[in-house]
Amino acid sequence: MKRVERRSEGGAGQVLVVDDEPDIRELLELTLLKMGLGVSSAGSVSEAKDLLREQRFDLCLTDMRLPDGEGLELVQHIAALGVDLPVAVITAHGNTENAVAALKAGAFDYVSKPVGLEQLRALVRSALSLPERGAAPARVQRLLGESVALEQVREMITRLARTQAPVLITGESGSGKELAARLIHENGVRRERPFIAVNCGAIPESLMESEFFGYRKGAFTGAEQDRDGFFQAAHGGTLFLDEVAELPLPMQVKLLRAIQEKCVRKVGATGEEPVDVRIISATHRNLGDRAAAGSFRQDLYFRLNVIELRMPPLRERREDVPAIAQAILGRIATQAGGAPARLSQAALDELMAYDFPGNIRELENILERATALLAGDVIGPEDLRLRPAAFDDEVGAGGGRDAARVLPLPEHLDRMERDLILEALTETGFNRTAAAKRLGITFRQLRYRMQRLGIREPGSGSAD
Repeated sequence: MKRVERRSEGGAGQVLVVDDEPDIRELLELTLLKMGLGVSSAGSVSEAKDLLREQRFDLCLTDMRLPDGEGLELVQHIAALGVDLPVAVITAHGNTENAVAALKAGAFDYVSKPVGLEQLRALVRSALSLPERGAAPARVQRLLGESVALEQVREMITRLARTQAPVLITGESGSGKELAARLIHENGVRRERPFIAVNCGAIPESLMESEFFGYRKGAFTGAEQDRDGFFQAAHGGTLFLDEVAELPLPMQVKLLRAIQEKCVRKVGATGEEPVDVRIISATHRNLGDRAAAGSFRQDLYFRLNVIELRMPPLRERREDVPAIAQAILGRIATQAGGAPARLSQAALDELMAYDFPGNIRELENILERATALLAGDVIGPEDLRLRPAAFDDEVGAGGGRDAARVLPLPEHLDRMERDLILEALTETGFNRTAAAKRLGITFRQLRYRMQRLGIREPGSGSAD
């Protein structure tokens, strides 16, 4: 097939189109030319490789099935060249295996046949707005620390920001999964669009479909007007599904269809509407094990876990504790309007030796509790209360009942109540519904107690 090159006047970029079907190739060429782009076309893998040797491109758009090979081979070839060239693939309708394989090989994104022109234009605009490879990421330094494990996370986030592939972020509660998701979004092409975070474990099952997809007026009792769901709210941006392992099986089916078809149907609607969202999910559970056990759909698992990012627990990066602690103390002081407290060397040594089962979120809670009860401006080991002292020690030999009255009874009870609430919140990943259930009180009672005791949910800038 003869190679074709068309240039628009003053074209803002050059696109390589690879497809052996003349009608599809012409449709793509005309669409790109109307966008002010130059176009070169090839009908096979070998012709595309020749063009790649001869000139520079800003985007490659390739079909998956070609006469002398597959588009996947071209994706791998371009990745091996190390050039700054995003590749988008065109897949057959419903063939998600090819799409996932291409994304894992390094493709920027994919579009399914029949090609929707609006979806194609959005994809092209996104690909051409990518920052140059090697450009310093804007915000990854919000991940505090210089450990080897954290540097690897930063590098992975920079790579993930250059693709639209679904990402599964794994790690223990409090290890910073939501922060990582936000950084992928903020350093990618969707940074100017919404980032919608959803805690899948906090939504009642009966409300999930309407919360995710929205509903039409009159769809059910109380639906007094049309309402958008999470997918519509995230249109053009990123939808972050936190604790995705908690989704019930019926909702998993609906979610899988929405991700594969890139469209949703509101509750009570007869037709579907297209949505353009990037999916990033997170869990502290082993999703592979749950899929093998049948409690999580395997097809959805493979659709979400195209690329995995593991957030290391704090005990694997102990050298980062001083920097994180200093930043937390600075934030606490800013909120309180005073000078930040500082850690004594002995207190810092204790923190460095502690395993932090609740990770960064637990460190935040420890320091918030210490500063709230601090008499001076230096936090000592005794202020950290990493190992709760036995009540017998307070009333033991030499102290008697007088030692138990060092604090007034109301303050002593408040301290105990605060510690129990913080413990429950830490163990449930700060899921207040689950924490209230664990404490044997209602959600409203927990919220009241948190307000009375000054317990705040840690800021999203430090942990998930």
